[in-house]
Amino acid sequence: MPFPCSICGEESTRICARCTKDACDNHLCEKCLRCSDCCECEVALSGPVREPARSAIRAAAAALKPDPEPDPNPEPEPPHPPPDPDPFPEDEQEPGPVAP
Repeated sequence: MPFPCSICGEESTRICARCTKDACDNHLCEKCLRCSDCCECEVALSGPVREPARSAIRAAAAALKPDPEPDPNPEPEPPHPPPDPDPFPEDEQEPGPVAP
């Protein structure tokens, strides 16, 4: 039963020997049987990594969408509210401790 590769999404029927993620042949080391995330071998992956069809379709669709034109007359931002009033103006003294 095929599952999607956890790295690229291609069909995979094997899992990593270390983390047990599903991994396709492009992302599974032949030497240690670990995925490319876990492999510590100095062996290069065999063959180029192909992009999954979904990613390619999304990238193509994004390239077809034109960037929206900026509004030539944007709405002005509302003015900032005035600062909060000082709870103890300089002409008033702060309340001190209450005498028993």
